[in-house]
Amino acid sequence: MRADLDGVIDEEAIRRRFELAGPALDERARRRFAGAEAIAAGRGGVASVSRATGMCRDAVLRGARECGTPDEVPHVRVRRPGAGRKRATEKDCGLLPTLEALVEPSARGDPESPLRWTVKSTRTLSAELKAQGHEASNRMVWALLHENGYSLQANRKTNEGIAEHPDRNAQFEHINGEVTQRLAAGEPVISVDTKKKELVGDFKNAGQAWLPEGKPEKVLVHDFPDRGVGKAAPYGVYDLAMNDAWVSVGVSADTAQFSVASIRHWWEELGRSAYPQARSLLITADCGGSNGARVRLWKWELQQLASDTGLSITVNHFPPGTSKWNKIEHRLFSFITKNWRGQPLVSYAVIVSLIAATKTSTGLNVRCALDPNQYEKGLRVSNSQMKTLRIARDVFHGEWNYTLHPNVAN
Repeated sequence: MRADLDGVIDEEAIRRRFELAGPALDERARRRFAGAEAIAAGRGGVASVSRATGMCRDAVLRGARECGTPDEVPHVRVRRPGAGRKRATEKDCGLLPTLEALVEPSARGDPESPLRWTVKSTRTLSAELKAQGHEASNRMVWALLHENGYSLQANRKTNEGIAEHPDRNAQFEHINGEVTQRLAAGEPVISVDTKKKELVGDFKNAGQAWLPEGKPEKVLVHDFPDRGVGKAAPYGVYDLAMNDAWVSVGVSADTAQFSVASIRHWWEELGRSAYPQARSLLITADCGGSNGARVRLWKWELQQLASDTGLSITVNHFPPGTSKWNKIEHRLFSFITKNWRGQPLVSYAVIVSLIAATKTSTGLNVRCALDPNQYEKGLRVSNSQMKTLRIARDVFHGEWNYTLHPNVAN
């Protein structure tokens, strides 16, 4: 095995060779095979071979050391298949359920569940497991978390420094409880946000696309807005239960009016037919921007929507500085970015078509339309208007969690 000319190790080739040769090798021979691959691969070979074969790094390293030893010990004792130490979860059947019970109350975000990521370190979890009579080292907890779909990267991202709100974790637990309850009841739950504004025109777009060799798309050297058509503001509405999304591509300001208009379009085009018996709607949103917790116009427009649809609209805002955990970011926007990478966004029609063509292996369905309306900036909602809102604020952080009820007349 050798590295490619650019230094990239072909892990897929290692995996295929291991799958072909592995069944005919005993434990020691497999270890030496892996060690030989690591030596041949050079720098980074141990990690690559470990990933490709599923063998731990220690076994690969031991195999590499054995490759340098003359094979004068053919009678070395080799364990029979299935022998060796049992996994900790086999010896202690209650270990994994206890670990999940410790993690779930602190669930704050996961691509496959409403909101889930652990805020507890592996050291803390290990200590809590030992206190409950389960032997589990930090490394074992780390491995079990990875095997069950938790991300080490996500764990690191939860530590955002001294500026985080003291009730940050409690708010995530509150949102998780609300989302889980609404989904279980069959009520709609949506995640909303505005994607980064994009220049419309013959400008460079990050990423690469498949094109005939030597014939790249030619775009402008400088991204001067006056050389383009304008800016596009995609506002997304992602349905957590249906894995459907609606995106309105705005041509003017990203205001609260535009945000609620996009939610209205989602309800009319997708939501009403998907939830004909719905009596309420839960929205999870960032704490700032056009749908911010302090934006009066956002609440005013939601009141009009609640009255027009007859839905009681509950809003749960993510704590300040945590917008990256908004569901829509990693279930919709990231895939839109991947889909149009390397494609110049030369017109609004191109943007709409590229967004609508976004698909995922989990069956994401995206509807997209251009919103040609002009939304005025700086609209104010007076104190007297705010008093007419039928708003009920939660006891826990009412500034983040509140419900707008339809007007009685409606």
